[in-house]
Amino acid sequence: MSTLNVANISDGTDTVETGYVVNGSARAWVNFNGAGTIAIRESLNVTSLVDNGVGDYTVSYVDIFTSVGYSYYVTGGGNIFVSSHAAGSISIDNFSIPGTRVDNEQISFGAHGDLA
Repeated sequence: MSTLNVANISDGTDTVETGYVVNGSARAWVNFNGAGTIAIRESLNVTSLVDNGVGDYTVSYVDIFTSVGYSYYVTGGGNIFVSSHAAGSISIDNFSIPGTRVDNEQISFGAHGDLA
């Protein structure tokens, strides 16, 4: 394995410190359609998306986290939250305001932490 030691990375227009890339970038993220036939729109480090039923989804990672201590966020309509998470996956639930599970057409999720 080769190692590059550089202070900055540039695309010719923008420059960013490598510390930001190594320590601050999301290690996994996904934007998906959670209504009807679920489908990933865009993703990074996501191997699969499972529809467990109305308003209940599981996202699995290609490269897993070192522990369950990673940080995560999830956004969408209604009351959306993470019901459980493991080093290799996370479960997302979506409820309407009155408390009934509902599918959502736009769900986004991201996670930060150390990969195994």
